[in-house]
Parts: sequence; C-alpha cells; structure tokens
Amino acid sequence: MKFSTQEEYGLRCLIRIARDGADKGLTIPEITRAEKLTAPNVAKLVRILRIGGFLESSRGQTGGYSLSREPENIFISDVLNVLGGRLYDKGFCSTHTGLDAVCTNSIDCSIRSLWQLVQNAVDLVTTKITLKDIITSGESVVTKIDFYN
Repeated sequence: MKFSTQEEYGLRCLIRIARDGADKGLTIPEITRAEKLTAPNVAKLVRILRIGGFLESSRGQTGGYSLSREPENIFISDVLNVLGGRLYDKGFCSTHTGLDAVCTNSIDCSIRSLWQLVQNAVDLVTTKITLKDIITSGESVVTKIDFYN
C-alpha cells in the first residue's frame, strides 16, 4: 500500500503555505522553489486544495495562496480524501471484479474485511491529526494518538 505522489506533494504544499505563507500567502513560484516541484504540478495541487476548501487565492502583486481556515480546523483525513480519495470505500469491490461483472468473492470476502480494517486504522489516525499538529509537532505528532485505548 502506498500513498500517491499527489497526496504527498499536496500535503507538502499545504504545510508550506501554513508555515511560510501565514501572513501574506505564497505564490506558485515560491511554493515551487521551496518544495522543489514543477510549477504545473504545484498549480494543479493548489487548485485541488482550493476547490477542496483548504486554500483561498488572491490576485495581484501581493497575491498568492493562503489557508482558508485555521490550521486546527483542517484535518489530515479531509485533505487526503480531497487529494486522492480513501484507500478503501464501498465502491472498491465493484471496480475490482476481474473478468466478471461481479466479483467471485462478493458473498464471502475476507479481503474486503482486511481493506476495511486498514481503512479504519488510517481513519483512526488521520481524523485526529490536524494541520496545526503537523506544523507545530513535526515528527512527534504520533504522541497525539493513543493506540491502546
């Protein structure tokens, strides 16, 4: 299982804007230079994040992209869903049927249970972590999750 480059780079752009553009916003060239990404890729990512409701843009000489809400109100699960969707959702099985119209394991599917469990574990973590947690805690964000309760 892997997260896509869109999710990785999109999160990086959002974190960069939260950290460096809190006062005035950041332009696509500024994000491009800071994250070492191509301008078309950054443009695509900030567009997705803007449409998803995480960023707002302003035009003009002092224009750029800034957060549309406070970092403590941006949950990582929501960002990942906008950038790439869930790892597993209810429609997953209908798109992985093999050669038949319906999966041969649709009645008794142990794999579906596995994917649901994995998605639940990802949700457990990402629904509790906000953008603020990441920009203030960095690697120690793991301490926010109590895996044993």
